[in-house]
Amino acid sequence: MSASMRLLVRRAIRLSDTNIQISAAARAAARAAARSSSCRCFSDAAEDRSTHFGFETVPETEKAKRVYKVFENVAQRYDIMNDAMSLGIHRVWKDMLLHAMHPQPGVRLLDVAGGTGDISFRFLEYVRSQQERQKRRAARSMQTPSWQDISNNYSTEDEDGPLESRAVVCDINKEMLKVGKQKADSMGISTGLSWVVGDAEELPFDDDQFDIYTIAFGIRNVTHIDQALQEALRVLKPGGRFMCLEFSKVTNPVLARLYDAYSFQMIPVLGEVIAGDWKSYQYLVESIRKFPDQEEFTGMIEDAGFYCVQYRNLTGGVVALHSGFKL
Repeated sequence: MSASMRLLVRRAIRLSDTNIQISAAARAAARAAARSSSCRCFSDAAEDRSTHFGFETVPETEKAKRVYKVFENVAQRYDIMNDAMSLGIHRVWKDMLLHAMHPQPGVRLLDVAGGTGDISFRFLEYVRSQQERQKRRAARSMQTPSWQDISNNYSTEDEDGPLESRAVVCDINKEMLKVGKQKADSMGISTGLSWVVGDAEELPFDDDQFDIYTIAFGIRNVTHIDQALQEALRVLKPGGRFMCLEFSKVTNPVLARLYDAYSFQMIPVLGEVIAGDWKSYQYLVESIRKFPDQEEFTGMIEDAGFYCVQYRNLTGGVVALHSGFKL
Protein backbone atom coordinates (compact mmCIF):
# COMPACT_ATOMS: atom_id res chain seq x y z
CA MET A 1 0.00 0.00 0.00
CA SER A 2 1.48 3.39 -0.98
CA ALA A 3 2.09 6.14 1.55
CA SER A 4 -0.69 8.26 0.04
CA MET A 5 -3.19 5.38 0.23
CA ARG A 6 -2.26 4.66 3.84
CA LEU A 7 -2.83 8.34 4.62
CA LEU A 8 -6.28 8.25 3.03
CA VAL A 9 -7.21 5.11 4.97
CA ARG A 10 -6.08 6.66 8.23
CA ARG A 11 -8.15 9.78 7.55
CA ALA A 12 -11.21 7.69 6.74
CA ILE A 13 -10.87 5.75 9.99
CA ARG A 14 -10.52 8.93 11.97
CA LEU A 15 -13.64 10.39 10.41
CA SER A 16 -15.63 7.20 11.08
CA ASP A 17 -15.04 7.41 14.80
CA THR A 18 -14.54 11.08 15.52
CA ASN A 19 -14.73 11.13 19.30
CA ILE A 20 -12.30 8.28 19.86
CA GLN A 21 -9.81 9.43 17.26
CA ILE A 22 -9.87 13.06 18.35
CA SER A 23 -9.20 11.93 21.89
CA ALA A 24 -6.33 9.70 20.78
CA ALA A 25 -4.94 12.44 18.55
CA ALA A 26 -5.10 14.94 21.39
CA ARG A 27 -3.24 12.58 23.68
CA ALA A 28 -0.64 11.91 20.99
CA ALA A 29 -0.16 15.62 20.31
CA ALA A 30 0.18 16.38 23.99
CA ARG A 31 2.71 13.63 24.52
CA ALA A 32 4.65 14.61 21.39
CA ALA A 33 4.75 18.23 22.57
CA ALA A 34 5.90 17.11 26.00
CA ARG A 35 8.65 14.95 24.52
CA SER A 36 9.74 17.74 22.19
CA SER A 37 9.83 20.25 25.01
CA SER A 38 11.70 17.79 27.18
CA CYS A 39 14.29 17.19 24.48
CA ARG A 40 14.82 20.93 23.92
CA CYS A 41 15.02 21.86 27.55
CA PHE A 42 16.80 18.91 29.09
CA SER A 43 18.89 17.30 26.36
CA ASP A 44 22.05 18.32 28.19
CA ALA A 45 20.84 16.98 31.53
CA ALA A 46 19.63 13.44 30.77
CA GLU A 47 21.34 12.16 33.85
CA ASP A 48 19.03 14.33 35.99
CA ARG A 49 15.84 12.64 34.76
CA SER A 50 14.58 9.81 36.92
CA THR A 51 12.44 6.74 36.45
CA HIS A 52 11.40 3.73 38.48
CA PHE A 53 13.32 0.53 39.05
CA GLY A 54 10.63 -1.43 40.80
CA PHE A 55 9.60 0.78 43.70
CA GLU A 56 12.97 2.53 43.71
CA THR A 57 13.58 5.84 41.93
CA VAL A 58 16.77 5.82 39.85
CA PRO A 59 18.32 8.00 37.11
CA GLU A 60 17.13 7.01 33.63
CA THR A 61 20.69 6.32 32.57
CA GLU A 62 21.02 3.74 35.35
CA LYS A 63 17.84 1.72 34.85
CA ALA A 64 18.90 -0.14 31.69
CA LYS A 65 22.13 -1.27 33.37
CA ARG A 66 20.29 -2.51 36.44
CA VAL A 67 17.64 -4.33 34.40
CA TYR A 68 20.41 -5.94 32.34
CA LYS A 69 22.04 -7.17 35.55
CA VAL A 70 18.75 -8.64 36.82
CA PHE A 71 18.25 -10.75 33.71
CA GLU A 72 21.90 -11.67 33.57
CA ASN A 73 21.48 -13.04 37.09
CA VAL A 74 18.27 -14.96 36.39
CA ALA A 75 18.98 -16.14 32.82
CA GLN A 76 19.88 -19.72 33.74
CA ARG A 77 16.81 -19.98 35.97
CA TYR A 78 14.46 -17.92 33.83
CA ASP A 79 12.00 -20.72 33.05
CA ILE A 80 11.83 -21.68 36.71
CA MET A 81 11.31 -18.02 37.56
CA ASN A 82 8.35 -17.83 35.16
CA ASP A 83 6.88 -20.95 36.75
CA ALA A 84 7.27 -19.39 40.20
CA MET A 85 5.73 -16.05 39.21
CA SER A 86 2.78 -17.57 37.32
CA LEU A 87 2.37 -20.96 39.02
CA GLY A 88 3.23 -22.49 35.64
CA ILE A 89 0.36 -20.83 33.77
CA HIS A 90 2.74 -18.77 31.61
CA ARG A 91 2.87 -21.70 29.18
CA VAL A 92 -0.90 -21.49 28.68
CA TRP A 93 -0.71 -17.71 28.19
CA LYS A 94 1.96 -18.10 25.52
CA ASP A 95 -0.08 -20.77 23.75
CA MET A 96 -3.06 -18.40 23.79
CA LEU A 97 -0.88 -15.71 22.24
CA LEU A 98 -0.01 -18.02 19.36
CA HIS A 99 -3.62 -19.04 18.78
CA ALA A 100 -4.65 -15.37 18.72
CA MET A 101 -1.78 -14.64 16.34
CA HIS A 102 -2.69 -17.56 14.04
CA PRO A 103 0.40 -17.14 11.83
CA GLN A 104 0.40 -18.54 8.30
CA PRO A 105 3.35 -19.92 6.28
CA GLY A 106 5.60 -17.17 4.97
CA VAL A 107 5.11 -14.80 7.90
CA ARG A 108 8.13 -13.05 9.44
CA LEU A 109 8.13 -12.65 13.24
CA LEU A 110 10.19 -10.32 15.39
CA ASP A 111 10.15 -11.45 19.02
CA VAL A 112 11.57 -8.64 21.15
CA ALA A 113 12.89 -9.33 24.65
CA GLY A 114 12.43 -12.97 23.70
CA GLY A 115 15.84 -14.22 24.78
CA THR A 116 14.91 -17.75 25.81
CA GLY A 117 12.95 -18.29 22.60
CA ASP A 118 9.61 -19.50 24.03
CA ILE A 119 7.45 -17.44 21.66
CA SER A 120 9.60 -18.12 18.60
CA PHE A 121 9.67 -21.88 19.24
CA ARG A 122 5.89 -21.91 19.47
CA PHE A 123 5.62 -19.74 16.35
CA LEU A 124 7.74 -22.09 14.23
CA GLU A 125 5.86 -25.15 15.49
CA TYR A 126 2.50 -23.49 14.82
CA VAL A 127 3.50 -22.54 11.27
CA ARG A 128 4.83 -26.06 10.65
CA SER A 129 1.50 -27.51 11.76
CA GLN A 130 -0.31 -25.12 9.41
CA GLN A 131 1.90 -26.23 6.52
CA GLU A 132 1.17 -29.88 7.27
CA ARG A 133 -2.55 -29.15 7.41
CA GLN A 134 -2.42 -27.41 4.03
CA LYS A 135 -0.55 -30.35 2.52
CA ARG A 136 -3.17 -32.79 3.81
CA ARG A 137 -5.96 -30.65 2.38
CA ALA A 138 -4.19 -30.47 -0.99
CA ALA A 139 -3.64 -34.24 -0.99
CA ARG A 140 -7.33 -34.88 -0.29
CA SER A 141 -8.40 -32.52 -3.05
CA MET A 142 -6.13 -34.33 -5.55
CA GLN A 143 -7.29 -37.87 -4.79
CA THR A 144 -9.50 -37.87 -7.89
CA PRO A 145 -8.08 -35.02 -9.98
CA SER A 146 -9.24 -34.05 -13.43
CA TRP A 147 -6.81 -33.90 -16.36
CA GLN A 148 -6.89 -30.12 -16.02
CA ASP A 149 -5.93 -30.35 -12.32
CA ILE A 150 -3.01 -32.66 -13.15
CA SER A 151 -1.83 -30.35 -15.93
CA ASN A 152 -2.03 -27.28 -13.69
CA ASN A 153 -0.17 -29.09 -10.92
CA TYR A 154 2.74 -30.04 -13.19
CA SER A 155 2.96 -26.57 -14.67
CA THR A 156 3.08 -24.72 -11.32
CA GLU A 157 4.74 -27.06 -8.83
CA ASP A 158 8.27 -25.84 -9.63
CA GLU A 159 7.48 -22.16 -10.04
CA ASP A 160 7.18 -21.31 -6.38
CA GLY A 161 8.72 -23.19 -3.48
CA PRO A 162 7.04 -23.40 -0.10
CA LEU A 163 6.79 -20.09 1.72
CA GLU A 164 9.44 -19.88 4.42
CA SER A 165 8.56 -18.40 7.78
CA ARG A 166 11.27 -16.87 9.91
CA ALA A 167 11.50 -15.83 13.53
CA VAL A 168 14.04 -13.32 14.78
CA VAL A 169 14.67 -13.31 18.52
CA CYS A 170 15.94 -9.90 19.62
CA ASP A 171 17.12 -9.31 23.18
CA ILE A 172 19.46 -6.80 24.75
CA ASN A 173 20.83 -9.41 27.16
CA LYS A 174 23.47 -11.76 25.79
CA GLU A 175 23.02 -14.24 28.63
CA MET A 176 19.33 -14.62 27.84
CA LEU A 177 20.13 -15.22 24.16
CA LYS A 178 22.73 -17.79 25.17
CA VAL A 179 20.11 -19.72 27.14
CA GLY A 180 17.69 -19.50 24.21
CA LYS A 181 20.26 -20.88 21.78
CA GLN A 182 21.00 -23.76 24.13
CA LYS A 183 17.29 -24.58 24.29
CA ALA A 184 16.99 -24.42 20.49
CA ASP A 185 19.91 -26.84 20.11
CA SER A 186 18.43 -29.25 22.63
CA MET A 187 15.08 -29.14 20.78
CA GLY A 188 16.71 -29.66 17.39
CA ILE A 189 15.55 -26.28 16.04
CA SER A 190 18.10 -25.05 13.54
CA THR A 191 16.23 -23.49 10.61
CA GLY A 192 14.03 -20.44 10.34
CA LEU A 193 15.43 -18.90 13.51
CA SER A 194 17.87 -16.02 14.09
CA TRP A 195 19.28 -14.48 17.26
CA VAL A 196 20.09 -10.75 17.43
CA VAL A 197 21.40 -8.56 20.23
CA GLY A 198 19.30 -5.40 20.21
CA ASP A 199 17.59 -2.76 22.33
CA ALA A 200 13.78 -2.50 22.15
CA GLU A 201 14.15 1.29 22.15
CA GLU A 202 16.50 1.29 19.15
CA LEU A 203 15.98 -1.85 17.08
CA PRO A 204 18.78 -2.79 14.65
CA PHE A 205 16.42 -3.36 11.70
CA ASP A 206 15.26 -1.36 8.69
CA ASP A 207 11.72 -0.05 8.35
CA ASP A 208 8.81 -2.27 7.25
CA GLN A 209 10.55 -5.62 7.77
CA PHE A 210 8.22 -7.82 9.83
CA ASP A 211 4.65 -9.09 9.66
CA ILE A 212 4.28 -9.62 13.42
CA TYR A 213 6.02 -8.02 16.41
CA THR A 214 5.72 -9.74 19.78
CA ILE A 215 7.01 -8.84 23.20
CA ALA A 216 6.11 -11.12 26.11
CA PHE A 217 6.74 -10.02 29.70
CA GLY A 218 9.44 -7.62 28.57
CA ILE A 219 7.99 -4.19 27.85
CA ARG A 220 7.58 -3.31 31.53
CA ASN A 221 11.38 -3.43 31.85
CA VAL A 222 11.93 -0.83 29.12
CA THR A 223 12.95 2.64 30.29
CA HIS A 224 10.94 4.53 27.63
CA ILE A 225 7.89 2.44 26.74
CA ASP A 226 6.61 5.02 24.24
CA GLN A 227 9.90 4.86 22.35
CA ALA A 228 9.78 1.05 22.22
CA LEU A 229 6.25 1.23 20.81
CA GLN A 230 7.40 3.68 18.13
CA GLU A 231 10.16 1.27 17.18
CA ALA A 232 7.65 -1.57 16.95
CA LEU A 233 5.56 0.53 14.56
CA ARG A 234 8.60 1.41 12.47
CA VAL A 235 9.85 -2.14 11.82
CA LEU A 236 6.42 -3.61 11.08
CA LYS A 237 5.18 -3.81 7.49
CA PRO A 238 1.94 -1.99 6.62
CA GLY A 239 -0.78 -4.33 7.81
CA GLY A 240 1.59 -5.83 10.38
CA ARG A 241 0.43 -6.74 13.86
CA PHE A 242 1.75 -5.74 17.28
CA MET A 243 1.14 -8.24 20.11
CA CYS A 244 2.15 -7.91 23.74
CA LEU A 245 1.73 -10.21 26.72
CA GLU A 246 2.30 -8.48 30.03
CA PHE A 247 1.37 -8.80 33.67
CA SER A 248 -1.45 -6.37 34.36
CA LYS A 249 -4.10 -5.29 36.86
CA VAL A 250 -6.15 -8.12 38.37
CA THR A 251 -9.83 -7.35 37.97
CA ASN A 252 -11.26 -9.70 40.63
CA PRO A 253 -10.82 -8.21 44.15
CA VAL A 254 -10.45 -11.59 45.87
CA LEU A 255 -7.96 -12.87 43.30
CA ALA A 256 -6.11 -9.54 43.50
CA ARG A 257 -5.55 -9.93 47.27
CA LEU A 258 -4.40 -13.52 46.89
CA TYR A 259 -2.10 -12.64 44.00
CA ASP A 260 -0.57 -9.69 45.87
CA ALA A 261 0.07 -11.81 48.93
CA TYR A 262 1.70 -14.53 46.86
CA SER A 263 3.75 -12.09 44.76
CA PHE A 264 5.19 -9.94 47.52
CA GLN A 265 5.62 -12.60 50.18
CA MET A 266 6.42 -15.81 48.34
CA ILE A 267 8.18 -14.96 45.07
CA PRO A 268 11.23 -13.23 46.65
CA VAL A 269 11.54 -16.18 49.03
CA LEU A 270 11.38 -18.61 46.10
CA GLY A 271 13.98 -16.49 44.31
CA GLU A 272 16.33 -16.90 47.25
CA VAL A 273 15.69 -20.65 47.44
CA ILE A 274 15.88 -21.29 43.67
CA ALA A 275 18.62 -18.90 42.63
CA GLY A 276 20.04 -17.42 45.82
CA ASP A 277 18.91 -14.00 44.55
CA TRP A 278 15.84 -12.52 46.22
CA LYS A 279 16.63 -8.96 45.05
CA SER A 280 16.17 -9.73 41.35
CA TYR A 281 12.87 -11.46 42.02
CA GLN A 282 11.75 -8.61 44.25
CA TYR A 283 12.38 -6.18 41.39
CA LEU A 284 10.38 -8.33 38.98
CA VAL A 285 7.40 -8.30 41.33
CA GLU A 286 7.63 -4.55 41.89
CA SER A 287 7.98 -3.87 38.16
CA ILE A 288 4.59 -5.52 37.62
CA ARG A 289 2.95 -3.10 40.06
CA LYS A 290 4.57 -0.09 38.37
CA PHE A 291 3.39 -1.05 34.89
CA PRO A 292 0.32 0.82 33.51
CA ASP A 293 -3.03 -0.92 33.77
CA GLN A 294 -4.89 -2.31 30.76
CA GLU A 295 -6.67 0.90 29.75
CA GLU A 296 -3.66 3.15 30.17
CA PHE A 297 -1.39 0.85 28.17
CA THR A 298 -4.05 0.61 25.45
CA GLY A 299 -3.93 4.40 25.20
CA MET A 300 -0.14 4.32 24.88
CA ILE A 301 -0.35 1.83 22.01
CA GLU A 302 -2.90 4.05 20.25
CA ASP A 303 -0.74 7.12 20.82
CA ALA A 304 2.18 5.34 19.16
CA GLY A 305 0.13 5.12 15.95
CA PHE A 306 -1.45 1.67 16.03
CA TYR A 307 -5.06 1.05 15.00
CA CYS A 308 -7.76 -1.42 16.05
CA VAL A 309 -6.06 -1.62 19.44
CA GLN A 310 -7.65 -3.99 21.92
CA TYR A 311 -6.78 -6.16 24.89
CA ARG A 312 -7.98 -9.40 26.41
CA ASN A 313 -7.64 -10.24 30.07
CA LEU A 314 -6.22 -13.67 30.88
CA THR A 315 -6.63 -15.34 34.28
CA GLY A 316 -8.72 -12.51 35.66
CA GLY A 317 -6.34 -9.79 34.51
CA VAL A 318 -3.17 -11.28 35.99
CA VAL A 319 -1.97 -10.97 32.40
CA ALA A 320 -3.39 -9.02 29.46
CA LEU A 321 -2.89 -9.73 25.77
CA HIS A 322 -2.70 -6.43 23.86
CA SER A 323 -2.75 -6.11 20.07
CA GLY A 324 -2.90 -3.48 17.34
CA PHE A 325 -2.23 -3.05 13.63
CA LYS A 326 -0.03 -0.77 11.54
CA LEU A 327 -1.82 0.75 8.56
